[in-house]
Amino acid sequence: MRVLGVDPGLTRCGVGVVEGVAGRPLTMLGVGVVRTPADAELGDRLVAVEQGIEAWLDKYSPGYVAVERVFAQHNVRTVMGTAQASAIAMLCAARRGIPVALHTPSEVKAAVTGSGRAEKAQVGAMVTRLLRLDAPPKPADAADALALAICHIWRAPAQNRLQQAVAAHRTSGAPGTSGTRRTSGTAAAPGASAAPRTSGASRAPRTLKGRSA
Repeated sequence: MRVLGVDPGLTRCGVGVVEGVAGRPLTMLGVGVVRTPADAELGDRLVAVEQGIEAWLDKYSPGYVAVERVFAQHNVRTVMGTAQASAIAMLCAARRGIPVALHTPSEVKAAVTGSGRAEKAQVGAMVTRLLRLDAPPKPADAADALALAICHIWRAPAQNRLQQAVAAHRTSGAPGTSGTRRTSGTAAAPGASAAPRTSGASRAPRTLKGRSA
């Protein structure tokens, strides 16, 4: 599995590519940051983010893209820029038919460090250790992008099993499928309506032949 992790941001958009499967050593294929000038027009900055992510998709051809899920912050301007960059990353992936997964910061921290409240320094240290790097990737946005990719590789098998179970449940419960529920007792013949079964005490009284009721 090859995953491009994207830590969205307008000024610095972290990107990192990790390859491997859950339970085995992972390999970093590339890491970096897509930068845009803070004094540029918003439209131009979004185009620059798009071009940067497209370049990474062209170079590494990932099978999945993992993007940090935007969450509420006190700084509305910051969260708006993060959301816009996140949308660009999802657009680039969707345009190529690449599945996109969203992970919250706490999910990523918990997957990589074991604690959903870990500091950025702890995340960087664990990313360095897990990918067998000489030093933590800098800036922190780059390390966060790698952490996103690692998180998705480790969580994807469980998510896939859950999605398959949900899909199978929906299929089995759909009308006209082989998984139609059966009630207790003998199944009714096709086309016949099954009458409810009652106990002997509640059956209708039977009259004797030849005698009035």
